[in-house]
Amino acid sequence: MIRTGLIGFGLGGTAFHAPLIHAVPELDLAAIVTSRADAVHARYPGVSVVPEAAALLADPAIELVVVCTPNDTHFPLARAALEAGKHVVIDKPFANGVADAEVLVALAEARGKVLSVFHNRRWDSDFLTLRKLLDEGALGEVALYEGRWDRFRPALRDSWHETAGPGGGVLIDLGPHLIDQALALFGPPESLTADITAQREGSLVDDYFELTLHYGRMRAVLSSAVIIPAPRPRFAVHGTKASFVKHGLDPQEAQLRGGGRADDPGHGVEDPANHGVLVHGDGTKQSIVSERGDYRLFYSGVARAIAAHLPPPVSPSDALAGLRIIELARQSAAERRSLLF
Repeated sequence: MIRTGLIGFGLGGTAFHAPLIHAVPELDLAAIVTSRADAVHARYPGVSVVPEAAALLADPAIELVVVCTPNDTHFPLARAALEAGKHVVIDKPFANGVADAEVLVALAEARGKVLSVFHNRRWDSDFLTLRKLLDEGALGEVALYEGRWDRFRPALRDSWHETAGPGGGVLIDLGPHLIDQALALFGPPESLTADITAQREGSLVDDYFELTLHYGRMRAVLSSAVIIPAPRPRFAVHGTKASFVKHGLDPQEAQLRGGGRADDPGHGVEDPANHGVLVHGDGTKQSIVSERGDYRLFYSGVARAIAAHLPPPVSPSDALAGLRIIELARQSAAERRSLLF
């Protein structure tokens, strides 16, 4: 078993990383860096609580370090972990910018360590379903791909997510997921066009974006906004044979936040009422049973990468490409023009 240390026990640590690591047999959740010792021991009695990251990194028994902290701390903590000779998983975003991410990639290569980014949404039930439909050719040639993640949060929050700076805002928060899914399906675009703004009164960060990736004649439109009482489809993908329209989010986050376990029999299984619809060219409609989502596959892939020297489940180069798109999107929006990728 690979002894694993988790830095951070907020929402990401409690609802995603800790339960997923705990559910993967090849990984041993050995220690968590947090001030919330009672919360850790209530759910993971055998896990050590470490008050500071430095103490975790100094422990020679820890092989894998998972960084799940506010965005501005991802780069320094990941760099320190790599310098300490650890394999590293970083929650998204990889870093706040391309330059920092390139430093981490070079450092991991120099130290011979596995470095991966937690783009767990590749294992969402709806995304797996869409990918299967595309692989089967059910939609024909795709003309328009729309991936959206909407919320209704009209009031400002006292959160680091809404603090001015490179680590705040919806583009760096949800953008990495939407961009990574598009890259996983279609690869890098030829060019892009972006519109980014703050729609809420007094907001210090962007809370709306629409990003169009150009692939020849095909367009991939990625969008997120926080003043959407009636969410738009999570996916709407249109091709020469059919369209696939899917509302709602994968159930795994809600299940884990509700105290469920990643190895529960029904984990990742979507309610049939939320299944997507395939609309054929003749107008007939077909309900499509969602594939089972399973975020554990990310961590199983990390374990294999470490033990068998295989590629990680999410390549740092993929995450780096996503950050490049975010930087270009900001430039595109500021200059109000399309930019080559």
